[in-house]
Amino acid sequence: MAAELTGRVAVVTGSARGIGLSIVRLLAERGASVVVTDINVEAGESSAAELRKEGHNAIFIAADISKETDVIQLIATAIDKLGSIGILVNNAGIVSTGPVTDIDLQHWQRLIDIDLTSVFLLVKAVLPHMMERRSGRIINIASVAGLNGGGLLGNSCYAAAKGGVIAFSKGIAREAGQHGVTSNVICPALTETDMTASMPEAQRRRIIDAIPLGRAGKPNEVAAAVAFLASDDASFITGATLEVDGGFMRR
Repeated sequence: MAAELTGRVAVVTGSARGIGLSIVRLLAERGASVVVTDINVEAGESSAAELRKEGHNAIFIAADISKETDVIQLIATAIDKLGSIGILVNNAGIVSTGPVTDIDLQHWQRLIDIDLTSVFLLVKAVLPHMMERRSGRIINIASVAGLNGGGLLGNSCYAAAKGGVIAFSKGIAREAGQHGVTSNVICPALTETDMTASMPEAQRRRIIDAIPLGRAGKPNEVAAAVAFLASDDASFITGATLEVDGGFMRR
């Protein structure tokens, strides 16, 4: 199992730290050559260097994935340096909380650009290469918010962006299936990262109290779901939504 992804190239967005870093590390441990990509150059270069020190084939490419020119350059550079991309993980994103009356248009547009438009741009750039090779795994990280409209935090704008990712993933499964490409989406609940660590304790408690397993998720647990969907064991799974949420959606 440790080398099941040998020979494949994986691009993971937002992978300088947090969930993205856990994903890119596990894919590398399974044998994939990995592209760490992030807007945070210092953290991204450090993470890629750490992976190389551990014996993995890893490079860092800086990119603002909300910009089409950056995305096109990212994919071209990745292919030039490592070869055809077999795995795309759209993980990068930002969180927005609060009622819609508190969200201005500029914030809404930034949320959509980073959480949804970037997924469109990356898939559009990568898909022709995957279709030509008749092989590929597209794995998009959404959120349980995209399934329940924002739930306990009332983050309807974030829910709209992530709901769009879920619908888009299913549509790509239909478009790309005949070309040997799968498209799936993972919906985590609250996960322990630097970003969620700054959440007010009262909010964290409300969410954890609604999770049947009684705790927040861990980045490596999301990474394990990604590694499964990237593997040959998931070759007949496409258009699926995998909830990595401790039972949150079943409460």
